[in-house]
Amino acid sequence: MHIKTCGLKDRETVDVALARGASHVGFVHFARSPRHLEVAEIAPLRAHVGGRALVAVVLVDPDDRLLDALAEAVRPDILQLHGRETPERTAEIAARYPAAVMKALSVGVAADLDAIARYENVADRILLDAKKPKGSELPGGNGIAFDWRLLGDLSARFDFMLSGGIHAGNVGEAIASVRPGGLDVSSGIESAPGVKDAALIHAFFDAVEAARLAQPTPPRPGRLTVGPVAASPAAPGIVKAGARR
Repeated sequence: MHIKTCGLKDRETVDVALARGASHVGFVHFARSPRHLEVAEIAPLRAHVGGRALVAVVLVDPDDRLLDALAEAVRPDILQLHGRETPERTAEIAARYPAAVMKALSVGVAADLDAIARYENVADRILLDAKKPKGSELPGGNGIAFDWRLLGDLSARFDFMLSGGIHAGNVGEAIASVRPGGLDVSSGIESAPGVKDAALIHAFFDAVEAARLAQPTPPRPGRLTVGPVAASPAAPGIVKAGARR
């Protein structure tokens, strides 16, 4: 199972997350977010991570100018699109840049899962997150979970990452009931919005380890699209173009 610790802002919490086994680290570039970092701030953190994990940059409806700047200064392994990017725009970004593309989809009701079919062939991976609450300006990182029962047996048929309100107190339930291919945690390891807490990071990974021991994960579906299973010259550890169906 891949675990992405997202919204990190300093080397200290990056090191704690990596020491505990995070497979991905995420940096947010979205001015309205309390986790926002400028491109110039992300670049040294990306260098600090090195090859210890995959690096994702979370973006909301990015234009080509921003993507070009990220490609040059940061060279992320993954571009996480968390806005209203259409399937056509997602495919355009995936074709233009060497990084893998992960598209976040908001889930509130069962019908929201229909969007998977429109994106699964153009994105390298899908992330399922909770719909933002009324009044929130953030498309993710709101600390709320959706009704995981909506996912049914989706994990047996499709490889996805689960996000939204995951923390040490419920991650065991997420692993046991949803059985996702990956978990994305942000607000669940914070003491305040945008403030990562080393103790909460440790608690989260302790809970993950306990859940894994209690319920071993069965073999995943064959479509593993973003993970340390192959390499490309531009983005080590990424399965990119050949992974899309």
